[in-house]
Amino acid sequence: MRLWIVFLLCLAGHAMAAPTEEETVVEELVTDQPLVEEPVDEVSPDVGANPVQVEVGDFDEAIDVVEDVAAENACLNYHCKKGKVCEVDDSNTPMCVCQDPSTCPAAEAEYEHVCGTDNKTYDSSCHFFATKCALEGTKKGHKLHLDYIGPCKYIEPCLDSELSEFPLRMRDWLKNVLVTLYERDEENNLLTEKQKLRVKKIYENEKRLQAGQHSLDLLAHDFEKNYNMYIFPVHWQFGQLDQHPIDEYLTHSELAPLRAPLIPMEHCTTRFFETCDADGDKYIALEEWAACFGIKEQDVDKDLII
Repeated sequence: MRLWIVFLLCLAGHAMAAPTEEETVVEELVTDQPLVEEPVDEVSPDVGANPVQVEVGDFDEAIDVVEDVAAENACLNYHCKKGKVCEVDDSNTPMCVCQDPSTCPAAEAEYEHVCGTDNKTYDSSCHFFATKCALEGTKKGHKLHLDYIGPCKYIEPCLDSELSEFPLRMRDWLKNVLVTLYERDEENNLLTEKQKLRVKKIYENEKRLQAGQHSLDLLAHDFEKNYNMYIFPVHWQFGQLDQHPIDEYLTHSELAPLRAPLIPMEHCTTRFFETCDADGDKYIALEEWAACFGIKEQDVDKDLII
């Protein structure tokens, strides 16, 4: 959690250093149609070690039930999806029921608040998912998703010129996230051995653009001259998000750990991911994801996301 906070703060500084003023960024109006709709029982991603993502617990919209429970306490190891709690019936059989929002712990700080796609601020992710659970089976519940971290705010519209700048910063940031993980990954298992080998080549490349505040022109030039350095980071991030199920498609809930912390800082986040869904089927395929980041079709490699 500390690692995530450090990187999120670094991202905030990086985002605010961009040419566009974003100190007043606030809520995006996405009530009518969220980027993608996930099945009711879809499992949100296992965040793992990716510091760009918030903890998985904030986005668990489904968790498989563990059947092997202790007879004396049927709910002991019986896990329910976010927004539900375990209760037992008269025969001591565990079952998941919607949690009463009033039983959620009170938020201790403003950063614990979350904004839903209904343009409403919830005290915490617990309050949000308890509310969403109560709306299960309804049209409103189907459209309701956690939009971003923090209270709902006004987020200025993303202009076409700004949209074209977004992937420049994101590509550079993903590359530097991987390099930082490699530097800190002595025995922390932040990366697999195969991933370390690929990142090592980037880390040791003398032409690598060092982390820092760079102009958009420099970022564009570096991507053109050192294109190969960006292929793996883009694939790696897709693999980090595509977890439940691993099907080479990203749903709204799978994207949430990446987009929710970004939206208040990068006002083009939602529009960027909407445009990534080129065929409008509410899912982002690997090929669509790669194209959004400027990766050529012939360089899309499914083996790189494993």
